[in-house]
Amino acid sequence: MRKDVRILLVGEPKVGKTSLIMSLVSEEFPDEVPLRAEEITIPADVTPERVPTHIVDYSEAEQSEEQLYQEISKANVICIVYSVNNKKSIEKVTSHWIPLINDRTDKDSRVPLILVGNKSDLVEHSSMETILPIMNQYQDIETCVECSAKNLKNISELFYYAQKAVLHPTGPLYCPEEKELKPSCIKALTRIFKVSDLDNDGILNDNELNFFQVKTCFNTPLAPQALEDVKNVVRRNMADGVKDNGLTLKGFLFLHTLFIQRGRHETTWTVLRRFGYDDDLELTQEYLFPLIKIPPDCTTELNHNAYLFLQSIFDKHDKDRDCALSPEELKDLFKVFPYMPWGPDVKNTVCTNDQGWITYQGYLSQWTLTTYLDVQRSLEYLGYLGYSIIYEHESQAAAITVTRNKRIDLQKKQTQRSVFRCNVLGAQGSGKSGFLQRSLHRIREDHKSLYAINTTYVYGQEKYLLLHEVMPDFDFLSEADLACDVVCLVYDVNDPRSFEYCAKTYKQYFMDSKIPCVVIAAKSDLHEVRQHYSLPPLEFCRKHKLHPPQPFTCNTSDPLGKELYTRLTTMAMYPHVRRRCLCGCNRCTYCLCQNLLRLELLRSIKAQLRRVVFNRHMAQADLKNSTFWLRASLGATVCAVLGFAMYRALLKQR
Repeated sequence: MRKDVRILLVGEPKVGKTSLIMSLVSEEFPDEVPLRAEEITIPADVTPERVPTHIVDYSEAEQSEEQLYQEISKANVICIVYSVNNKKSIEKVTSHWIPLINDRTDKDSRVPLILVGNKSDLVEHSSMETILPIMNQYQDIETCVECSAKNLKNISELFYYAQKAVLHPTGPLYCPEEKELKPSCIKALTRIFKVSDLDNDGILNDNELNFFQVKTCFNTPLAPQALEDVKNVVRRNMADGVKDNGLTLKGFLFLHTLFIQRGRHETTWTVLRRFGYDDDLELTQEYLFPLIKIPPDCTTELNHNAYLFLQSIFDKHDKDRDCALSPEELKDLFKVFPYMPWGPDVKNTVCTNDQGWITYQGYLSQWTLTTYLDVQRSLEYLGYLGYSIIYEHESQAAAITVTRNKRIDLQKKQTQRSVFRCNVLGAQGSGKSGFLQRSLHRIREDHKSLYAINTTYVYGQEKYLLLHEVMPDFDFLSEADLACDVVCLVYDVNDPRSFEYCAKTYKQYFMDSKIPCVVIAAKSDLHEVRQHYSLPPLEFCRKHKLHPPQPFTCNTSDPLGKELYTRLTTMAMYPHVRRRCLCGCNRCTYCLCQNLLRLELLRSIKAQLRRVVFNRHMAQADLKNSTFWLRASLGATVCAVLGFAMYRALLKQR
């Protein structure tokens, strides 16, 4: 809604423009009326709509035409004042003032007009019979008010209607000739209906109507009788407006038509603005793209509430309960969008079922991917779905978690992040696309996506591994190509020139980097040939303290590679671990073996025992109670036993 309202009064001389303004301000008719009143500002706290209002007078005797044109261009609403006892001033409304205003305003952004019949105290008849044909002729005329500056009749009402014409305009909502809502209004209200239909059955039941009334728009519940009265009004006027004792879309649209026809269009505007619409019935930039600060080296993820919301949206549209969205179900889900946000490449990016439909896991993965790569797009999508309205947040930015700087993660040697990016590099035809597709448990010939995202489990925690295929460029890798948590260097064991790209890329970009790297020997089911590089892949990895090349092939029915994707995620989570295992076994990189885990566990146990002993010595001077020593000893024993049990469990796993 506008932050202020500017009202301009125009009309023929002596019709009472200045008197109307002075009567409003002083609440009495002035004894002496100047040629023109100075611009006044009515504070927000004394106006019905709580918006500051500026009232501007025009005087032909004091102002030039150029000044008039400037005031017309600045006005939000124009009151054309005529005298009810002066036919010439009424004729001038159509012969002079309306054409003048229309010539000076853009056709697509015409200001609303209010016809003001002043001096009603001087006549006994109404001028409405003369004015009604004019109102029907010009759509820009919002209403007509007859008033008297002398008797203070309808003075405050006049300026209230003028303010209302700006804040709650009828023009964008309703076509008076057709006596129906305009298409843009129907489109907006249809989206609002679908967002409010929480179970997607095409009906707003009593619970949904009350949720709409209380949580989203008006903050007050409807009494059961009031709900029935509303539905009865719809039943009397529409055969299919009420179904199963709930309001259908047709009934919902009819109610808003009725509001507007009865002059209560502020009710419809309250609903529209709560759901993010501006005066042109477009979703505002502030609603779709709320401000969110993302410091350098930080990433964006969906938080728990956002995932709960997205789960409810999925369940709402998965009609057949097969945990996948058919093309029809997906289309229905995105009906609240002005365009189809997911293209065919999504099916090549996330998990699908045998029919190629996006599964529940794939659906959440795609949302995770969008939030990670383009958080503004994710905010826009959540805005269309009404996240901030359903969850009563100020904006959908509340759905986003901005992770802390990676430097802090490295210092603390732990991370709270859930999404980890792996850039996959390799020469043309080395098998990168197959590596991405295999993470989705399939291979597709028509693969057209450079991304693949799926969940992996690291020590029982669900994480997302985002694979990005970087197109080979032997001369240059951009910052985006290097910005990741782990790197895969893929070469074809059957192509003698394939490994050279991996070796050169590693030495140029990653040898001195803290980013973990893994070499993938793709197409390992084929005959391995000698690589045309100074060092064989295995020797290269030993020299640079990398893990030996990991064999990988797509030509197998086994779930090959699952451990490899888990290992990549683990390395991304713990990049601080040394390249050589602390246990000195020389067999593991980034210490994914159980030896280091046991060592870290033993260190933790020893540290706990040291703390217990230290506390015992510190307390010895003051505490002589035998119960204290018993508790301390018992605590130390429990820590030791639990630690030994965990050590044995890890040893057994190995």
